[in-house]
Amino acid sequence: MSLNLDKQEVERINDSLREKSPIEIIEWAISIAQNPVVTTNFRPYEVAILNAVSEVKNDIKVVWCDTGYNTPNTYKHASELIEKLNLNIHLYVPKQTVGFRNITLGIPQIEDPNHKLFTEQVKLEPFRRAMEEHKPDVWFTNLRKGQTAFRNSIDIVSISTDGIIKVSPFYNWSDKELDVYLEENNLPNEFKYFDPTKVLENRECGLHA
Repeated sequence: MSLNLDKQEVERINDSLREKSPIEIIEWAISIAQNPVVTTNFRPYEVAILNAVSEVKNDIKVVWCDTGYNTPNTYKHASELIEKLNLNIHLYVPKQTVGFRNITLGIPQIEDPNHKLFTEQVKLEPFRRAMEEHKPDVWFTNLRKGQTAFRNSIDIVSISTDGIIKVSPFYNWSDKELDVYLEENNLPNEFKYFDPTKVLENRECGLHA
């Protein structure tokens, strides 16, 4: 599903949203959406987008693609947030178990040709399956400027490769600003997070390019 915004329209929208708060940005996006979703992996500061979107639409679909390689801390954090925010979670996992993959593939290094297959199995295929099932027209993310080179090139509102309107309400926020937001809203954070497909923090995960 797509709302078919062209490049000029997206630029105009971003100009109009530049001084808006995350809640105001979310309210605008919800007003034009017929089938919005928010995606999460419960990494650091993900609680901000989950809390803010839930404040505007408390039954929004929350898509969690769990690679199976999260740390115990991340799983505990996810469980806490699902209960605390009453999240409408839709869980997607790889078709292969971690045990099977550990024997047949392992966790290949970035330079290993098998790393592409690994990423496809644990992240890309479950994500495509989720998007094909839900067919969202608006997709909320917590992408922020300064995270990767690609993310520096987008804006609050961008269009995904398959035409979905991607909205990042905290795009221009710093870690310090998010720390204040979390403290003001009594929200927990979690830093012992591991993404086996990225390894390096400034490397793109594969879902957003």
